Amino acid sequence: MRIATADEVRVLPDDTAGEPAWKKLTRQGWFLAVASPVLMLVLWEILVRVKLLDARFFPMPSVVIQDLLTQAMHKELWIHTGYTISRMLIGFVLGAIPGVLLGIAMGLSPVLRQLLQPAIAAIYPIPKVALFPLIMLMFGLGESSKWVIVGVAVFFQVLMATLAGVVNIERVYLDVAADFRARRWQAYRTIALPAALPFIFTGFQLGLGMSLIVVVIAENFGTEKGLGYVIWHSWQIFEVRDMYVALILVALLGYLSQLLLARIERAVIPWRRPVRQNLNT
Repeated sequence: MRIATADEVRVLPDDTAGEPAWKKLTRQGWFLAVASPVLMLVLWEILVRVKLLDARFFPMPSVVIQDLLTQAMHKELWIHTGYTISRMLIGFVLGAIPGVLLGIAMGLSPVLRQLLQPAIAAIYPIPKVALFPLIMLMFGLGESSKWVIVGVAVFFQVLMATLAGVVNIERVYLDVAADFRARRWQAYRTIALPAALPFIFTGFQLGLGMSLIVVVIAENFGTEKGLGYVIWHSWQIFEVRDMYVALILVALLGYLSQLLLARIERAVIPWRRPVRQNLNT
């Protein structure tokens, strides 16, 4: 019997050998992300069918999805969704821009930080929705009050994250800017802002989620448009399935907005992506 030599042995190519490890992890992550809610919905459906869950409060997912598809054929549902999206985005912009600017200013100026930090520390723990009655008195029951309450909630999230990012900048970079006699605006633009961007986007993520929470609560008052109003009105007339339809859309808005923000983050600060490259080496 003849034994093959090492030169004669041919190794069959492995299709996955050259595949980056992070792609395998991404595939697995997507599978788990899809499988877990599907399994939860299947379990929910089974529990309702066998009468372990009360269908009055937990309607079958198949029925809720059918109602969602039916309502999606009519423009009224999309009008409510459009109002919620517009209030969420306008309020987010109103809060995020001053949050970033003031966070950078406080991070670079110890005097300003010592001056404002006590007031911010006192106001920050207050639930922002608790301020909504006061804001309605000041701005009325129209759109302005909803923009303002969302903006206030987003402002503090972005401010605190930006401040943390600027404060954690290594002092040597600021010293170099001072040695080159860089103006304050130049220090903002070339040092503070790029260094704080990862923290700022973390604040954006928190603020975006907070904006959706606050706008849904705010839509319970003084309006007849928006997903928050649909949820509240459905509770009043005991249309539980319509309530779940609105809740599904709120969840989708939150998920899709976070996906969009993550894509923007990867485009703006690509230097946060080397983790994937390291997994490939």
